[in-house]
Amino acid sequence: MPTTATPQPGAPVDPYRAYNFRLLINGVTNGHFTEMTGLEVNIPGQPYREHGLGRMRMVPGQAEYEPVTLHFGITASRELWDWVNATAQGTLNRRNVSVVLLDSVGTAEVLRWNLIDCWPTRWRGMHLNTLSHEIAIASLTLRYEGLELETGGATAPTPA
Repeated sequence: MPTTATPQPGAPVDPYRAYNFRLLINGVTNGHFTEMTGLEVNIPGQPYREHGLGRMRMVPGQAEYEPVTLHFGITASRELWDWVNATAQGTLNRRNVSVVLLDSVGTAEVLRWNLIDCWPTRWRGMHLNTLSHEIAIASLTLRYEGLELETGGATAPTPA
């Protein structure tokens, strides 16, 4: 009976590739982007003076989520533009967005970052090309209020 090799402690493991991801908005693939920047959580320290001691201590403050920018996207749908335009017109429609990292083959989900209660804050169009038949997006920036990380075959958060 053939045996399969198991990783030994200290043995190198192939990392996931940063180029294999997709974007889901409210659980639906909605555009393809080649780059994402800004996925960041900052938890600032808050100083306080401990009673009876003459020193300052630090405690964690409220988490701050930096905006995420998706670069060099393409889509055949107007949905992203309509979302941006509605927000620009004063109609805030928060959506849950997931960035899904795929395995090296590009078929199995390995990690998912759920950005909770997103809204678009910036949209920048791409250069026009007469040979293209789709709507191109140079970048889309999203603000969000919460971040979750799931591993494996996760499912999208419930739409807001």
